[in-house]
Amino acid sequence: MKKSSLFVIALMLLFQGSISGDETKPNELHAVAAPHYTFVLVHGSSGGGWDWRTMDEILTADGHTVYRPTLTGLGERVHLSNPDINLSTHTADIVNLILFEDLKDVVIVGHSYGGAVITGVMDRVPERIRHAIFLDALVPGDGMSVQDLRGDDPPWYRVEDGMMHFFWLDPEAPLPRDVPQSLKTYTEPVSFDNPAALQLPATFIAFVAPGQTIEQRSNDPSWKQAEERGWAIQTLTSGHNAQRSHPKELAAMLVAAPAEAD
Repeated sequence: MKKSSLFVIALMLLFQGSISGDETKPNELHAVAAPHYTFVLVHGSSGGGWDWRTMDEILTADGHTVYRPTLTGLGERVHLSNPDINLSTHTADIVNLILFEDLKDVVIVGHSYGGAVITGVMDRVPERIRHAIFLDALVPGDGMSVQDLRGDDPPWYRVEDGMMHFFWLDPEAPLPRDVPQSLKTYTEPVSFDNPAALQLPATFIAFVAPGQTIEQRSNDPSWKQAEERGWAIQTLTSGHNAQRSHPKELAAMLVAAPAEAD
């Protein structure tokens, strides 16, 4: 529901109370309750659901339902890590969560690499999705892999035994921490040709680093892809991990995105 509609309804309720002898004071009148959403938060490369605990706590305290799964081979599921894990594996992780929990009207959120994952999820179960939010995320087209979209030549990660070792990994850091990820998650193309998926409302939220201009940030291929699809585009001044640096601001944007699309 649009903010303007909420305002009008609140005024109507206030007016009705005044003519019916309701002694409730204006500042004690609660506005129409904001909608409560079901969020599925999908983390980025080498991360895990652990990185979204603060976001979970903020949204849950506000009455929303939150799932923050960890993709196979990462986070607390690192014991399952192997070079055969691909993008389809991670897509199935989220699709099966939605199906087995029988989730409907899902606001699916993908951060960074998670954008490629939720693209595949949108293609598989569009009838379960209410809104998609891409957080500083990859927006691949049908038949495109993460490597295709990023154009990593040479790659900015070291590959060893089919696993990507990113420059930010620190195997000596205390848990929880980022871990290596299968190269196949970056090389397998995504499917995104389901007509119902193409019609889903979506929002692209770009994190603009301090000192970076919006013009510079908008040159990103994923931004351009989102623009071509007619998605809503928003920005937040932050580094790439706003869930750590600006959790309250980011949580407010997550709630506002589906509300503004209604």
